[in-house]
Amino acid sequence: MLITDTAAIVTGGASGLGAATARSLASRGARVFAVDLPQVITKAPVVDGVNYVGADVTDAEQVQTAVDQAAGGGVPLRIVVNCAGIGPSARVVGRKGPHDFDLFRQVIEVNLIGTFNVLRLAAAAIGQTDADEQGQRGVVVNTASVAAYDGQIGQAAYAASKGGVASLTLPAARDLSSSGIRVMTIAPGIVDTPMLATISEEFRKGLADSVPFPKRLGTPEDYAQLVVGIVEHDYLNGEVIRMDGALRMPPR
Repeated sequence: MLITDTAAIVTGGASGLGAATARSLASRGARVFAVDLPQVITKAPVVDGVNYVGADVTDAEQVQTAVDQAAGGGVPLRIVVNCAGIGPSARVVGRKGPHDFDLFRQVIEVNLIGTFNVLRLAAAAIGQTDADEQGQRGVVVNTASVAAYDGQIGQAAYAASKGGVASLTLPAARDLSSSGIRVMTIAPGIVDTPMLATISEEFRKGLADSVPFPKRLGTPEDYAQLVVGIVEHDYLNGEVIRMDGALRMPPR
């Protein structure tokens, strides 16, 4: 599927994986609508071809407004990339007692329900566009994590949410096949995003050394490159791709 002269929605688009993806799609001629929380957007850089839209992915009305804006921009909405997410850590039972129930609910709400919220509303809009010669209308790329398979100590909520995103992939692809919409998911390993900004250089090196090959942290640009490949490769559908350098996470 072509990227040029299409509209694209990227959630979490003001930083990290989303920002790199928004830049990459814009550089290839897409009109990008980077959806993020207003307080994050205020710190985002100005990028040619990227329009920032303040919205909470868990809010149906706010997401619908963002989708309407992207779909009404004069070019067909073809691409949706779900990068918005949070990753707090807590044990099921820790020193202070049981896992905070509201925290578990929040992680599921943002990572899984937020992803589905954007998927369902954007897919409805994409389904209204004219198909190309191959019958294609669009592609949705969601973000899981290797934690969906190798959840570590303290990642019960995060792993559950990302496991849900991984499991959503195939049924969503099957549901949307009649509309000419593909659904794919990327499961990144250890990626150097703002979430890792507070760790020491020594700890960062240890993380990089744990990757079989190449022995480095992943980058947001690695993720963006894979998104572009998925969009352009018409036969990729209903699958989760691990982007992790063959890493398998240990218990801690």
